[in-house]
Amino acid sequence: MLIEIHFIQNHCPANLNRDDLDAPKTCYFGGVLRSRISSQCIKRSIRTSDDFKSLCGGIRTRRLVDLIAEKVTGKDVTKRAENIFKACGIKLKKKKPVKKGTQQEDDESENEDKSKMLVYTTYEAVKEMARLLQNSEKTEAALTDDFKKLISDKTAVPDMALCGRMLETGEIENTAVEAALQTAHAISTHEARQEVDYFVAADDVPGDDAGAGHLGEAMFASACFYKYFSINWEQLTKNLKGYGKDFEKLAAHTVGAFLNAAAYNNPSGKQNSFAAHNFPSGVLVEIRNRNTAISYANAFADPVVKGERDVIKQSIAQLAQYIHDIDTGYGKPDKRFWFSPSLRHPLCYVDNNINEIPVCEGIESFDKLRNAVLTAIGYDWEDVKKVVVKDVKDFVEVA
Repeated sequence: MLIEIHFIQNHCPANLNRDDLDAPKTCYFGGVLRSRISSQCIKRSIRTSDDFKSLCGGIRTRRLVDLIAEKVTGKDVTKRAENIFKACGIKLKKKKPVKKGTQQEDDESENEDKSKMLVYTTYEAVKEMARLLQNSEKTEAALTDDFKKLISDKTAVPDMALCGRMLETGEIENTAVEAALQTAHAISTHEARQEVDYFVAADDVPGDDAGAGHLGEAMFASACFYKYFSINWEQLTKNLKGYGKDFEKLAAHTVGAFLNAAAYNNPSGKQNSFAAHNFPSGVLVEIRNRNTAISYANAFADPVVKGERDVIKQSIAQLAQYIHDIDTGYGKPDKRFWFSPSLRHPLCYVDNNINEIPVCEGIESFDKLRNAVLTAIGYDWEDVKKVVVKDVKDFVEVA
């Protein structure tokens, strides 16, 4: 079963996701330049949001040794941890020699113990590693086997279950976690035009010199985006099976929390300068009992052009027309839900008689949409949201 989520979301001037030149990211689609937000950027804004924090049991870090050593007392703990991780294939970078009294000496980031790779594990595994180092009288070789098993097996947390894990140490087997979530790069439904904000900062203390205290430029754009996500329910429940008897409820909570986080949260790039906090104008959720995913991005291969309708209404109209064509040619999903705030934008296509026909009935509130989706897959939101990552507070304390 696939749970597919489609957004139409219009952002005011913003620079939510920058490239190496500090400009908003772009791509060519349908022969014209579009604004773009990368899938990595979108997923991080969801994973780190308040709506998803009770389900975040994973941690990505190059500082595993420091993380564990901080919670363990005893002689040579750090050295022992270094040896164990090295045996696990997670080698530390050597510290650069630093001269006393230099700026480099004050730069803590240059003097920390960091592994060469970014290790994605769970707080549960970190907590257990710290406990083993503190209490175990095992040899380093025996502890290495324990650490390998923890990194390999302790993966049943929603953020890792959704996004998967790629970790190749050369020493630890079975580290890969197949992602249950697929996320598209968000693209503007219309041709993108980047602009430049020329700004000045005035000197509050006047002097003989005239003019501004600082001059600068910042690039930005405003765009209406199409966003697409696909969640494989069977893969999600498989990834969470190690949680325990409530793993399916945890999976359902993950779906509901993901919907909340995706709708209520935006990437943080340049938000202090642009405050582009704009909710989606339309959210479509489809449930398919066959694992054949369908993105509706090609609804915008012919870019939206503003006419009698504004860009949001025209984007939704093109989406609806394309969905009708796909329904006619390939068949409809098993279930479909459309939300627009207070039913502001119906999802309608135009038939041969120029009549506007709804693709599906609308839902006026986002809470009702989320609850309807959870009910459709057999769960109650108020029930499943009680199931969270085990001992999450203890895990956070370890970090």
